[in-house]
Amino acid sequence: MKFALKTLLVATLAMSSTLVLAHDHGQSSAVAQAVKSSERSSERDQYRHPVETLEFFGLKPTMTVVEIAPGGGWYSEILAPALKEQGTYYAAHFPADSSVGYYQRSLAGFKKKVAEDERFSKVKITEFAPSTHLDIAPAGSADMVLTFRNVHNWYMSKDKDAAANAFKSFYKALKPGGTLGVVEHRLPETQADEMQKSSGYMKQSVVVELAKQAGFKLAASSDINANSLDTADHPKGVWTLPPSLRLGEQDAAKYKAIGESDRMTLKFKKPL
Repeated sequence: MKFALKTLLVATLAMSSTLVLAHDHGQSSAVAQAVKSSERSSERDQYRHPVETLEFFGLKPTMTVVEIAPGGGWYSEILAPALKEQGTYYAAHFPADSSVGYYQRSLAGFKKKVAEDERFSKVKITEFAPSTHLDIAPAGSADMVLTFRNVHNWYMSKDKDAAANAFKSFYKALKPGGTLGVVEHRLPETQADEMQKSSGYMKQSVVVELAKQAGFKLAASSDINANSLDTADHPKGVWTLPPSLRLGEQDAAKYKAIGESDRMTLKFKKPL
């Protein structure tokens, strides 16, 4: 009898482990499938590591996720299809009432994708601007907020409170226990603080402090998107490197060999 019970227990545990593995595989495969889609360009994947990055943040296809300032939709082309069937994806884009021409063109292009691309058919567009539009999703509704290479823009803003306001907005949108995922160009801690106002690079300590002031706790950091070849001291800041190549053909081969910027990848939690 004892032997039979032990055998049953072992079999049950093995089955449970198999179910967990299958469930985890399903979560990651939704992202992997979206990444492998022939409908998106994989050219930047070698620098941005989307599968590894989203797995590090803990993305699941059942989540409610907000992406901040998705621009042309590089990450949206992964997030929208990955979350389409079981989750919810909010794209917190530029405000419709913005007077900035670039913002208007970018928003129009994104709306066109939502209207015409089946992968985007369930995307919910909201508005975000760190000085004026902070309701990126219903308060306490999001499992995850993601921002990719945006913090420097808020830090460089004429509004000295822009970066702090942004993190407060993320905190408000998240459920207790929710995750904030941040990827940002990384400035070495030994460099002058002033470089953050013009270079497009941020010190990791400053980003962590901004999040902490909003109430977040740093849960983990990763070097998934690190690049040891990047010295972060280029003539045109981070925009010297690909994909911008602001110097044009001048030293283009040199900067292409470096690749995209060295980046911090940080996972924060809103306390329960």
